[in-house]
Amino acid sequence: MRTDVACTLTISAPVPATAFLQVAVATPTTEELTIVSAGTARTAIETQVLGARVHELELAAGETTIAYSASVESGGPAREVTPADRAEYLRPSRYCPSDQIEGYASTEFDQTTDRAELVGQVASWVGNRLVYVAGASRPVDTAIDTLLAGSGVCRDYTHLTVMLLRALEVPARLVAVYAPGLAPMDFHAVVEADVDGVWKTVDPTRLAPTSSLVRICHGRDAADTAFLSLFGGRATLGRMTVTATVDGQLPAPSDEPFPMS
Repeated sequence: MRTDVACTLTISAPVPATAFLQVAVATPTTEELTIVSAGTARTAIETQVLGARVHELELAAGETTIAYSASVESGGPAREVTPADRAEYLRPSRYCPSDQIEGYASTEFDQTTDRAELVGQVASWVGNRLVYVAGASRPVDTAIDTLLAGSGVCRDYTHLTVMLLRALEVPARLVAVYAPGLAPMDFHAVVEADVDGVWKTVDPTRLAPTSSLVRICHGRDAADTAFLSLFGGRATLGRMTVTATVDGQLPAPSDEPFPMS
């Protein structure tokens, strides 16, 4: 199955600034990135970092338009969980302070449950516990803030799921994706968890089918996976569009078995 994805970002900067962009898919069949800053075409420097392709670009003062598009063929081998992965994704992180909630997690879930079933239980618990409300959370909110508030968006659902899994000694990480079928369309965040030595994907929001997700990058939490980071100057994000379509019929999220990779 072929999936086509695209995004367009418009950024306004009163002074020159540096931007780190994470919108490129992990394994494209074809792709194109165009950047026009203050009326002049610019190029970006691509850097490979753990779990991501980062494009660094210099923004001129004024308006910058970034357009990215790619095609991806689904399939490929499962991603194995390495010893380095276990060391990194069992530890607490900026938005997922799992060390602060170990006692709570152990009272809500039975850690001896079969791993695949346990991951499913945690994701379902989060999906039932939270209410999806656009704009309900702040960029600085941690998973504990989300738990107390009882609402959030996809990054909040993912942070809470990741935090609980790590507290239960299950390696887990956030994955930024393009999500065909998501409504309204936007960049999306889901969870990958270690199930029998393989990374398995689960979406606690159940807003899009996991079998058609297109990976952008993964990391400890949203601090590692932001689609745009700005440094050395002030800038504001204006218009943004995201699209993701498949060339076949899209399955319904509720029709999919857990977990899918």
